Amino acid sequence: MIDIQNVTKKFGRSVALDGFSLSVRSGEVHGFLGPNGAGKSTTIRVLLGLLKKTSGEVRLFGEDPWKDAVELHKHLAYVPGDVSFWPNLTGGEIIDILGRLRGGLDEARRARLLDRFELDPTKKFRTYSKGNRQKVALVAALASDVELYILDEPTSGLDPLMEQVFQEEIRALRSQGKTVLLSSHILSEVEALCDRVTIIREGKTEGIYTMTELKQEHANLEALFLSKYEEK
Repeated sequence: MIDIQNVTKKFGRSVALDGFSLSVRSGEVHGFLGPNGAGKSTTIRVLLGLLKKTSGEVRLFGEDPWKDAVELHKHLAYVPGDVSFWPNLTGGEIIDILGRLRGGLDEARRARLLDRFELDPTKKFRTYSKGNRQKVALVAALASDVELYILDEPTSGLDPLMEQVFQEEIRALRSQGKTVLLSSHILSEVEALCDRVTIIREGKTEGIYTMTELKQEHANLEALFLSKYEEK
């Protein structure tokens, strides 16, 4: 589904990705962890075809996202961590526009998600709080019947109740055989949802773990994450 091998991305003399590798299998929820500045967002932008890699190999659905981004985006939904849409459109209008870009929305699912996330779709985007702006992106993505969901800090700004709703929706996607790449700073969220986890540090792959391996070697994901950075 996602295959990134030995990818380097440079911005002038600055190296954002340094031989980084990531593999996400079809049907799994895969966690993507790292501190700020580690290269998570750069990786996602390369994967989406928004940035061109400097070297290495990137495959999404077996294709090159830089060359085939338009076609590949019909098969995935993306939620950014910092949501910014058209300020004078309503939340509902934005959800529908994003849905059309992916070939249309499931209207029943759209209505159910609006209810579950307690989002009023008639309000202008500029009037929403940060949490409600995030809900617009989440509803637009989760109402799309696609194969892959790429989520970058998807619960940013959500309250604990809405975080729980989000987790329930991701579990439902997994039960349907969908694939999710979840980048999050909320370690408990990743631990609760993910089958495997990749940790990135300074643009390099720090480690790849299954949840079974994690539980055998560490008390929880936080203990693993902290141990990796105490070693440095």
